[in-house]
Amino acid sequence: MRLDSSLNLYVMHRRALVDYASSITGSRALAEDLVQEAWLRFAEASKGRLLEDATGYLFRIVRNLAIDGHRRNLRESQLFIAEEYEGATAAHADQAPSQEAAMVSRQDYARVMEALAELPERTRIALEMHRFGGAKLREIAAFLDISVSLAHALVVDGVEHCRRRLECS
Repeated sequence: MRLDSSLNLYVMHRRALVDYASSITGSRALAEDLVQEAWLRFAEASKGRLLEDATGYLFRIVRNLAIDGHRRNLRESQLFIAEEYEGATAAHADQAPSQEAAMVSRQDYARVMEALAELPERTRIALEMHRFGGAKLREIAAFLDISVSLAHALVVDGVEHCRRRLECS
């Protein structure tokens, strides 16, 4: 993919990418930075190569960067909170989730991420746009160039797949 075509792809999808990243990070400013970083990585990865699903690949880069950044922010905030409340009373400690509950939450999160990775790309994108990005079904349909009813079916299939994966464990 040539630089001008990758730049056109970036410009064409920039707003959707920023919306998508901000839904994961919770910060529009951080999302802007992530999308720029994603494009730099995308441009470098696609240099001299033909990418089969360039748009999906660009969204995947944004998703990975946003999730990594969100995890990093959570870890940092937990460290700062731990330092601030190191001398907290036992009553405050009782309000915190137990180690077992925290471990179960981490395991559930890992299973959901695995379930998302198992989904066909179009289903995963539809589900992420709807659940993480708050996109309406008609917006998903327009983005994926499919009907609204198919967009709905993809979201439902994705949710059911994730639910089954959580129930099996």
